[in-house]
Amino acid sequence: MTALTDVYTLANGIQIPKVGFGTWQMAPEDATPAVENAIALGYRHIDTALVYGNERAVGFGIRNSDVKREDLFVTSKLPAETKDYDGALRDFETTMANLELDYLDLYLIHAPWPWREMGGNYDTQNRDVWRAMEEIYASGRVKAIGVSNFNVHDLQNVFKDAKVKPMVDQIQYYVGYTEPTITQFAQEQGLLVEAYSPLATGGILNNQVLNGLAAHYGVSIAQLAIQFCVQNGVLPLPKATSRDHIANNAQLNFEISDADMAKMNALTGTRN
Repeated sequence: MTALTDVYTLANGIQIPKVGFGTWQMAPEDATPAVENAIALGYRHIDTALVYGNERAVGFGIRNSDVKREDLFVTSKLPAETKDYDGALRDFETTMANLELDYLDLYLIHAPWPWREMGGNYDTQNRDVWRAMEEIYASGRVKAIGVSNFNVHDLQNVFKDAKVKPMVDQIQYYVGYTEPTITQFAQEQGLLVEAYSPLATGGILNNQVLNGLAAHYGVSIAQLAIQFCVQNGVLPLPKATSRDHIANNAQLNFEISDADMAKMNALTGTRN
């Protein structure tokens, strides 16, 4: 069983709600009402990014809620294309201006390489950017810092010069695609792994095995997939725009058996 008020504790002692609300691929006109609904329905962890183009809308939804800022956990991300110290500081200021918030709870490097050069080697640049992330963290305007889409090599590279290690690695993670090498390494190093696209952008919703398991527990595949992440010690970031789906994703009042968790962890090719 997982409640939206349940938390993980990051390496620096900061508490982070175990289930977040993702806004990737969410248009600004959809983001504000979606965030407002999510907060009204009990979500306390909101995730966005500068590259999503919806920070202003997300920030408005947060400020328009009846929940105090200190009771919310807000994450944003430095664009993957930004690979220099000065650019990182500049883009952070842009994010803060967009959100119109006094501080962020978590700030992440969105990827180890620019999206147009996926897989490229930016080791030197990532260490330079991490120096900026540490400066932002030291300012007190961000409570925790981390990375996204970093593999083992990328993490080890940042560790070389880091005075403050990343506290989070946000990766694509869903039933049938759990990145075990990255996940195990990150967790062994004290990082919390976050799962974006825990429903594989809807790609797992027609899987027959998962349909059978969901029926067994009397839940939706979405609920099953989200709970699967939590029981693996991973933080899911489901996205939805309709109020009904937002509410449904939060109903996690069940527990997957050890045997079924083993079965789900062994699955591959679940995405249609």
